[in-house]
Amino acid sequence: MSIGGQSEASQAKSEQKIYRLTPEGFAKKKERLEYLRTVKRKEIADYIHEAKELGDMHDDLDGPPVVRIGMEVDVQSDSGSVRTFKIVETFEADPKSGLISDQALVGKALMEHREGDSISVSTPGGVTNYTIRSIRPML
Repeated sequence: MSIGGQSEASQAKSEQKIYRLTPEGFAKKKERLEYLRTVKRKEIADYIHEAKELGDMHDDLDGPPVVRIGMEVDVQSDSGSVRTFKIVETFEADPKSGLISDQALVGKALMEHREGDSISVSTPGGVTNYTIRSIRPML
């Protein structure tokens, strides 16, 4: 079907955003894509295989989600502030972007908890109490 004489293919093409990269930026993106296609894809496939063997996949489908690597978690502190953390492997961590390691203080405290659970995290700045508001897979 076409609108205004444009084919669907040309409509889709006109809606695509064009990004301009430097040669260095393109090389980094290409390297990241290759890493995701080779290393990360295998890690995820191994994780899914292991989870199926251990029965973890079945539990997640039947029950509420659990905080694990690859999950996005909304928490509320006792003061009422709301934060979102994305739980990742250590090498992917970028706290300024909300990507926290499963080995970081907050990440480690959140692991294996469910919505509604309360946790306490001891940091150099003191103890912070959080209540988990929601858990969902990262997009």
